[in-house]
Amino acid sequence: MKRLFILTALLFFATGVFAQVKTDSAAYSVQRAKINAMLAARKVKFGQYDTSLTKRSGIFHMQTKGDIRKSNDILMDIVDTDDEIFIELKKLFDYRTNQLNYTAYQKKQVESNAKEVEKTRLSYMSTINRFREQNEDLKTQLDKQKAAYESKQRLYVIAIAFTLALILVVLLIKRKRRV
Repeated sequence: MKRLFILTALLFFATGVFAQVKTDSAAYSVQRAKINAMLAARKVKFGQYDTSLTKRSGIFHMQTKGDIRKSNDILMDIVDTDDEIFIELKKLFDYRTNQLNYTAYQKKQVESNAKEVEKTRLSYMSTINRFREQNEDLKTQLDKQKAAYESKQRLYVIAIAFTLALILVVLLIKRKRRV
């Protein structure tokens, strides 16, 4: 009798827990409905067992062997129903576990994608920083080359001016000698 009481309490607790869980799975809902129907059938059978215990069809209002056998048969039927309920509860737990595993898989997938996106973003940022540094280096090289070009250009202008001045001096000297 203790076993039945504990089993009944466990089943009511389990169904109470499952009633609070929101699920999206149609199979899960069907399984819950099946278990609830089995629990209702068990409750009816237990009522039959209770009435069979009070039935006394023997002499002096005593229980007969037939009454006891009938009560035992009902009790065995209740035990078989309990076994079936346990099997169906295991299936229900498997549905829930699979659903939680799938949810955990989705969560891992999202985390993995987030990490991948973060790695990609960091690699883009490092590439952008590397290109900025290269751009700065190229700008400094360009400034150096411009400075070198301008200094060479000044030297050429000075050289050309000096050459023209020298030619003018030579021409003036030749003219003065002719005169």
